[in-house]
Amino acid sequence: MINKLDEALRFNQTALSLRGARQELLASNIANADTPGYKARDINFAAALQNAVAGSSVKLPLAASSSVHLEGNSGSTVMGAPVLYRRPVQPSADGNTVDMDVERAQFADNALRYEASVKFTSEKLKDMLTALQG
Repeated sequence: MINKLDEALRFNQTALSLRGARQELLASNIANADTPGYKARDINFAAALQNAVAGSSVKLPLAASSSVHLEGNSGSTVMGAPVLYRRPVQPSADGNTVDMDVERAQFADNALRYEASVKFTSEKLKDMLTALQG
C-alpha cells in the first residue's frame, strides 16, 4: 500500500526537488552578480525532469591528464542534470556573465512554478486522503 502511495507522489517529489535545486543555482547567480569572472549557471529543467522520471541521469566524465587524478565533485550536475553556463546577452568587462534582469525573471518564474507544484501536490494528497477515508 505504501509503495503505491510513494509511486503516486514520486513525480511531484522529483519536480519539487529539481525546482529547489534550480532555485539555489539562480540564487547563486544573483549573489555573484558583482564577482569578476563568475559565469551564470542554470539547468535545462524539462530535460532534467524527463531524465529523473525515466530513471536515467546524465553523468559527464571529467577529463584527466593523468591516471592518478581523482574524480572530484565539481558541481557539474544537479540531480543528474548537467549544469549549463548561460550565454551572456551583453558581455561585461570583468568576464561576469550574470544579467540581473534575466536572473530575476528566471528566479521569479521558478519560484511561482515551485509554489504551483506544492499546491498540486497538496491537492493530490487531499484527494488521496479522501479516498482512504471513504
